[in-house]
Amino acid sequence: MIGENVLTDFSSSVSQPEIDLSTYVHPLASVIGRVILGKNIMVSPMASIRGDEGQPLFIGDDSNVQDGVIIHALETEANGIPVEENLYTVSGEKYAVYVGKRVSLAHQVQIHGPAVVHDDTFVGMKTLIFKSMVESGCVIEPGSILMGVTVPDHRCVPAGSIIKMQKDADNLPEITEDYPMKDMNRGVIHVNTALAKGYLASTRK
Repeated sequence: MIGENVLTDFSSSVSQPEIDLSTYVHPLASVIGRVILGKNIMVSPMASIRGDEGQPLFIGDDSNVQDGVIIHALETEANGIPVEENLYTVSGEKYAVYVGKRVSLAHQVQIHGPAVVHDDTFVGMKTLIFKSMVESGCVIEPGSILMGVTVPDHRCVPAGSIIKMQKDADNLPEITEDYPMKDMNRGVIHVNTALAKGYLASTRK
C-alpha cells in the first residue's frame, strides 16, 4: 500500500510519499505519508514506512528495507508548532528519521525516530534504534538495542547489546580488517538493488 497520511493535530498537511521510479515497493509493504525514498531501493514484503506522525522519513539511494522492518517516529508537530527535540538535522534539513545511502535494514529491524543511520551501515535483524544516531560504516549485529546514543563511525555493535549510555557507545570496538562482517553490507546492497531492478522489470512487462 502506498498512500497519504490523514490530518491530525500533530500533522497539519496531507502528503503522498515521494518514491523514485527506480525504487521497488512490494505490494505487501506499506509506505504512508511524508516519506522520501531515493533511487534503487528495495522495500520488501510486510515492511512499514509510516510518515503519519513524525515526519519526514527519508531513505537514501541503494538502501534496502527488508521483510518486517518498521520505520516510524514520535510526533514532530504539535498544533502547528515543530517539536524540535524529535527532529535531527542532516545537511541542513530536518528529519524524524534519516537513513543514508547504501544502508541495509535487515529483517524485523525497528527504526523509531528521532533517529539517524548514516551511509554504508548494516543494521542486523531484530535491532531497535530509538532516539539515536549511527554514524557511517557501522555494523549493528542482530538483536541490539540503541537508545539515546550516538555510535561513532566504523564501529561494531555486538549481537544482543543494549547501549543506553554514551560512554558505552564511545567504547564500542572499531571495525578492523579481521572483523568477519566487515564486507557483508556490500553483498547485501548488491543483492537488494538487483532484486529491486528485477522486480520492477517484471511489473512493467
